[in-house]
Amino acid sequence: MSERKPPRSRGRPRPVGPAEKPAKRRARYASGETPIWLYGAHTVIEALANPRRRCRRLLLGPEAAQRHGPRIDSLLAARRTRDPAEVPSLDPVTREDIARNLPEGAVHQGLALLARPLAQPDLRAVLAGPGTRGATEGRVVIVVLDQVTDPQNVGAVLRSAAAFGARALITTRRHAPPESGSLAKAASGALEHVPYLQVGNLARALETLKTAGFWCLGLSGEAEQALAEADPGGALALVLGAEDTGLRRLTREACDVMARLPTRPPIDALNVSNAAAAALYELLGRIRGTGGPNP
Repeated sequence: MSERKPPRSRGRPRPVGPAEKPAKRRARYASGETPIWLYGAHTVIEALANPRRRCRRLLLGPEAAQRHGPRIDSLLAARRTRDPAEVPSLDPVTREDIARNLPEGAVHQGLALLARPLAQPDLRAVLAGPGTRGATEGRVVIVVLDQVTDPQNVGAVLRSAAAFGARALITTRRHAPPESGSLAKAASGALEHVPYLQVGNLARALETLKTAGFWCLGLSGEAEQALAEADPGGALALVLGAEDTGLRRLTREACDVMARLPTRPPIDALNVSNAAAAALYELLGRIRGTGGPNP
């Protein structure tokens, strides 16, 4: 289906009509039909470096050009060598020009990239990757979020997943954010490295993980066992819920074991992104020394 090119002065993607329902809009985002604005230095540079990312237009402010110009030139040259059709147009603009294309208050650092959402693998493709069962390559962890709706939190979890070497992040298709500029900014480039899977039925996805040899470990402040005392084995699904409601009943029942992260008064709980970071360090950072990349 052909698309109308965005006006050069604003560079906005095709607007969504007022009659379009949210479910249809989510479907278009999931299909990669609708381009989104990515912004921030780490986010944009990692997107340009990702050969799977289809890029259309790059807005570059003067300060960012001075600081990141050589790196950006190199990445654009690499894209041109691979496929000239995948080289975005480069527009030198002011910071104000960039801000007009982004949500109010977006911290863009002089860089914005109009690009298509990434085509994500399905769960079975992720499980078919090397070392899934963790028998010979150390522990493998997949992070699972149960209806965590804040894109800032999901992006921060993606960043921790990349930092400590988690295999993928799974969320629900409903009650979870699609790929967006704010999510990608919070992920600080991690979205280009960690598969972000959205599934229709989380309990069924956990059963698929179990069939593949994963233990499903849920985090809950009410659990009797501390995470450091758990021995979940080499392949693990780390399951976290929303801050206000925690894990839903069916999700909790699908977990093989529940554990908690001990905290000291007056703090009785961590938000989901901080809890994910602490748990991933416990599960992966310690055994790999520095939380190096996943095998």
